[in-house]
Amino acid sequence: MKTLAKLALMLGAVASLSACNRNKPSAELAYVERPVEGIYNEAFNMLERGRDRDAAAMFDEVERQHPFSEWARRAMLMAAYANYEGGRYDEAISDAQRFIALHPGSQMTPYAYYLVAICYYERIYDVGRDQSTTQQAMDALQQVVRRYPESVYAQDARLKIDMTRDHLAGKEMDIGRWYLRNGYYLAAINRFRGVVENYQTTSHVPEALHRLVEAYVALGVDMEATQVASVLGYNFPGSEWYEDSYSLLSARGITLPELGVEDKDPTYLQRALNRIFG
Repeated sequence: MKTLAKLALMLGAVASLSACNRNKPSAELAYVERPVEGIYNEAFNMLERGRDRDAAAMFDEVERQHPFSEWARRAMLMAAYANYEGGRYDEAISDAQRFIALHPGSQMTPYAYYLVAICYYERIYDVGRDQSTTQQAMDALQQVVRRYPESVYAQDARLKIDMTRDHLAGKEMDIGRWYLRNGYYLAAINRFRGVVENYQTTSHVPEALHRLVEAYVALGVDMEATQVASVLGYNFPGSEWYEDSYSLLSARGITLPELGVEDKDPTYLQRALNRIFG
């Protein structure tokens, strides 16, 4: 419930708002069925007791009965959170996006963007399935970082972006392996190149380089295979993927060249990739 605690703090000053409303003339509430703070507090209590669906409906009731109040603005975002807690991600996203549209300058808007991103992020499927939700999560997380780079939400979003990129790279690897197994070598090369070029910070790069070596060897293009293996050896010398590439090329009578001193710099990977794929 850390997110709830964070949200409760962010939506604080409930008591002060209640006091302000109690000090106003009762005539202002004469045409509504229930006092606004009563509805809001009941909704919050439902949420704390785990009755997230009832809580979301009750927060919506705050907005229905008191649409122009400060309570309605807060209840709109609380309804989004209640739906998120219940795993009703589409409803949560819709509520949060409506809050963003109606209150773009609110101090709570960063949280609304973050909540949208989290709803997408928590629906990321395994790499064997369609990754459209993963891309939506990536886009939403990047928007949080771009709009509110110094916020606590951006800090968490950056961590989740790295994991999301790993998911996307994993999907490309999954497709590339299928192409490779079935003899579609050029299609496989395109997928593995995409991983190396677009997801260089992920854990999939060493394998992608090795699979490129395999694909080039299968096509009989030994020069390209040797160049890619050299890049793999330079950047990941102790990896099992380099050992596999080394063995594969050795079996063909190919000896990998020693790296020159001039190549011992941090830009070697990008320069080598430009040379190979350019």
